[in-house]
Amino acid sequence: MNRLKPPSWLPVDAYILALVGTVVVATLLPASGTAATVLGHLTTGAVAFLFFLYGARLSTAEAVEGLKHWRLHLTVLAATFVAFPLLGLAGRALVPYALTPELYNGLLFLCLVPSTIQSSITFTSIARGNVAAAICAGSFSSILGILVTPLLAALLISGGSAGFSMDSLLKIVLQLLVPFLAGQLLRRWIGGLVTRHKKGLSYFDRGSILLVVYAAFSVGMVQGIWQQVSPVQLVVLVAVEAVLLAVMLGLTWYGPKRLGFDRADRVAIQFAGSKKSLAAGLPMATVLFGAHASLAVLPLMLFHQMQLMVCAVIARRRGRDVVPQDVRGPSLRPEPVAGKITG
Repeated sequence: MNRLKPPSWLPVDAYILALVGTVVVATLLPASGTAATVLGHLTTGAVAFLFFLYGARLSTAEAVEGLKHWRLHLTVLAATFVAFPLLGLAGRALVPYALTPELYNGLLFLCLVPSTIQSSITFTSIARGNVAAAICAGSFSSILGILVTPLLAALLISGGSAGFSMDSLLKIVLQLLVPFLAGQLLRRWIGGLVTRHKKGLSYFDRGSILLVVYAAFSVGMVQGIWQQVSPVQLVVLVAVEAVLLAVMLGLTWYGPKRLGFDRADRVAIQFAGSKKSLAAGLPMATVLFGAHASLAVLPLMLFHQMQLMVCAVIARRRGRDVVPQDVRGPSLRPEPVAGKITG
């Protein structure tokens, strides 16, 4: 029976299966009419509460302490909001020969999304890197991305004419940043409660993202999304994203070495700087792209699964490295990859 078990490095993630299942349900039973309107209001409320919880979880003291490692955080932010967007812009050469303009906009959008928090921490822990740095780097990227991502999208996607406006930015601030700041302000009184119920609230986290996916693809079905994307285009998109991920993994590993970072910091930089957040990207896409959100989030969903699988392999191998004595960061027991990693 043991021979039938999947390799330990392969993340059989139940959450990814749930995402795929949600897309299937939205394809077969899309919400429309009054149901779609109600779903939109539920999604807005769920996402706002999700970012409220993010704010309540983040320790302000830890964030301030993490600022001391400013070179590492600037390196991660440069990878997330400079290197990724530049590579995304280079992909414009694929239009219209390999990618449609709509798919390319989705590809470019994923390059503008902030980094992940949970999976960056988990992979850094497995690889025996600087976990404290990964926590702060992922948190800083997510907070900054609330403002930077829509601004970059307005500047770079379709010449700023694809529905991006100050109204869109205001919606993102009200839906994401204001609840996050409210969570920070109330953390003193509710932080302990949120921490004690962390496991239960994680189901709300994932459920909120599934709700966003269902809403986006329901609109996509009404718009005829699968008539707009051919199997060949999907294969090309996956190939392009594989190249994008490979380039960023190499850049975030060898670049910090040239900059003089030690192994522990390089591990944190690689996992925080090479990945994109599904949890942050989906709500933004629904506001910025509106009725075209389903095509916009398709590249991000594909990239999300790809980055989890590839980074799981790398983290396991890095964890078997001979670690120098000067490795920094707390010694944490790695969490299981399967079923634990979101975006």
